[in-house]
Amino acid sequence: MPLQMKLTAITLDCPDPLALLAFYQQATGLEPHPKSDAHFAGITREDGLFIGFQRVDDYQAPRWPDQTVPQQCHLDFAVQDMDEAEAQLLELGAGMPDHQPGKDKHWRVLTDPAGHPFCLIKDKESKPT
Repeated sequence: MPLQMKLTAITLDCPDPLALLAFYQQATGLEPHPKSDAHFAGITREDGLFIGFQRVDDYQAPRWPDQTVPQQCHLDFAVQDMDEAEAQLLELGAGMPDHQPGKDKHWRVLTDPAGHPFCLIKDKESKPT
């Protein structure tokens, strides 16, 4: 019988947990965890999923798509309007790598302020625009 596990948290290394918390809080609308501080911060979704940001001294940002410093992990976010979401995230401090393997295939790669790549994908439940 397979092990039954429920994903409860995702934690990203970064140089400044409060800055990354502010970025993801503004991007998702999720509430900051009340015990967030300069060493460990996070946001929590209504179903309990926690996204944490852990301070790492001498942090090296991923160099996507170059793998000299691997991406380590990435998050995917479903959005209804990719152009609008991209513009808002860039305004919040996200980066847009030149290499976009899926730009014409329904996903886009951005980077958060600490350099972690994440993807915007077309929300399958949204109505065509």
